[in-house]
Amino acid sequence: MAEKILILGGAGFVGSSLAIHLKKHHFGWKIICFDNLRRRGSELNLPRLKNLGIDFIHGDIRSSSDLDPGMFNVDTIIDCSAEPSVLAGFVSPQYVLQTNLVGTINVLELARQIQARLLFLSTSRVYPIETLKSVNLVELPTRFSIAVEQTIPGVSHFGIAEEFPLQNYRSLYGTTKLASEMLIEEYRQAYDIQAIVNRCGVITGPWQMGKVDQGVFVLWLAAHYFEKSLSYIGYGGIGKQVRDLLHIKDLLRLINYQLEHFSELEGDVLNVGGGVDNSLSLLETTKLCETITGKSILIKSEETARQGDIPIYITDCSKISHKTGWKPMMNPERTLKDIYNWIVEYETMLKSILS
Repeated sequence: MAEKILILGGAGFVGSSLAIHLKKHHFGWKIICFDNLRRRGSELNLPRLKNLGIDFIHGDIRSSSDLDPGMFNVDTIIDCSAEPSVLAGFVSPQYVLQTNLVGTINVLELARQIQARLLFLSTSRVYPIETLKSVNLVELPTRFSIAVEQTIPGVSHFGIAEEFPLQNYRSLYGTTKLASEMLIEEYRQAYDIQAIVNRCGVITGPWQMGKVDQGVFVLWLAAHYFEKSLSYIGYGGIGKQVRDLLHIKDLLRLINYQLEHFSELEGDVLNVGGGVDNSLSLLETTKLCETITGKSILIKSEETARQGDIPIYITDCSKISHKTGWKPMMNPERTLKDIYNWIVEYETMLKSILS
């Protein structure tokens, strides 16, 4: 049982939510959050961490000196740190590479030197773009859907499974995360480091500072609430592209289970997401946001997709559900209502960030 935990990216959406969840459920645990506070809004989480007695260290995983093993006496490292934007790789490749790849090397060196186990949050973006685009789809009135007939391994009505082919390009972001997964496996074998990798789809919920390139469901709800315009980009410009969404509470339940059953899952690489029952198209998201907020906004149409865009991604969580019994409990409507209630409660603080 882990009692001393270091959470990297600990002031971000997932990291801070995880720290607070673990502290509330295991008050005797020592929780340390480490973050460079680069993402706007992450500073708002510092008082929340402090109020629960969670330590915070301002540092950067790109700097090995910031991860000096003499500073950390922990049993488990949870790595939630990353530059999570696909688009960022086309604009700031050096930052993406330094954070997501060099950062992982520094984290693994820390884990090796202090013999800590590692829970690593990877991404569904490790799956190649062109192969995802070649999945057979059918067009329904409000969304694209995965067709029954498929020629690619690891594709079914349930979504994309771990057996999906990995050969081909996937964006710099996806490549750095896949390379990190491979480095983790090498460190497991060479230095006997225990590790679990979660390939996460879209995670969302309160305290996510949604932007156009990451956090789309918060972005969509906030745009409706603050009455800002949006755009359907690519694939006809009609909003039929689909993602599954996982409420942060469901991810926290899973990670808590993984920490308590680490040895049983050690070495696993697992797809983690909301699944087909918790998926929405942008068009369907708009309708829900209109219902929840009571507001309708201008949504423009742009037919040309952006670099790295895909028409559909749904996580097949069959493997992890079979291994652990875990499955998401929060449906999309409840998730968006949670985001709405959070924005209403903290409107003054959030307006400059989300509007």
